Amino acid sequence: MADSEPKWEWYRSFLQVLESGSLSAAGRALGLTQPTLGRHIDSLEASLGLKLFIRSFDGFAPTDAAMDLKPYAAGIAATAAALRRAASGHGSGVRGTVRLTASEVIGVEVLPPILAALHAEHPELVIELVLSNRADDLLHREADIAVRMFRPVQEALVIKRVGGIEVGLHAHERYLAARGVPTSMDELAGHAVIGFDQENDFIRRFQEKVPAFSRDRFAFRANSDLAQLGAIRAGFGIGICQSALAARDTHLVRVLPRHFSLTMDTWVAMHEDLRASERCAVTFAALAAGLAAYIKSA
Repeated sequence: MADSEPKWEWYRSFLQVLESGSLSAAGRALGLTQPTLGRHIDSLEASLGLKLFIRSFDGFAPTDAAMDLKPYAAGIAATAAALRRAASGHGSGVRGTVRLTASEVIGVEVLPPILAALHAEHPELVIELVLSNRADDLLHREADIAVRMFRPVQEALVIKRVGGIEVGLHAHERYLAARGVPTSMDELAGHAVIGFDQENDFIRRFQEKVPAFSRDRFAFRANSDLAQLGAIRAGFGIGICQSALAARDTHLVRVLPRHFSLTMDTWVAMHEDLRASERCAVTFAALAAGLAAYIKSA
């Protein structure tokens, strides 16, 4: 290994080539030329004393060493981005960049009006929104604030429970007019049910409470909550939807409300190191208040 310390831009180029698979695609993403990217990769390999990519006519294939280094380089990238966000917040008033993470449905269907009101009050605030359900992105500084449908258990976080979001079975009125309204959970077997494609921890816990809601009975499967919501709105069949969200659409009808109702605890969390950050504190408070109002609207 060479004595020279690798430069940050070399790691950035490494990550982009790893993700893109070629110098040309990585160059377009970073706004750099292929020769520049090639020099960055060569310099990083020389500095670390490792072969990171196998070059071929159809791109760059990562070696085992590259895959081992990937999480560490991603950590450097996340820390650098967090540093830039922190620096952007200095000055008078609430200003700078705040990076949020939330689930698909919350991020697309619930947060936009909350964030619009926040930005109208603080126009120098810049919002970055990442749709993700990962539990560890705050500790890795990949985001400043997270909205989660489970209680975050990691240490070094400031957390606030804003309430419970009820979810139930819903369908478009057009579908129910054509197929009829089920009167029991057993009758769902005769309907087009919309659900998940691959299991995760939440789905497994959910199935323990509702064994009848299993993958092999679904007529439409998708890992995307937004795709499932889209199928419900299109009249494909019966699926799970947040009650407050369904109440906004007069064409969606609650199905089996006495037989099926779940509540998802909703939390806002941020790293405790950001407690003194005005941009993050204001955003945290706005999210908590806006989500609480959304829950009460159901």
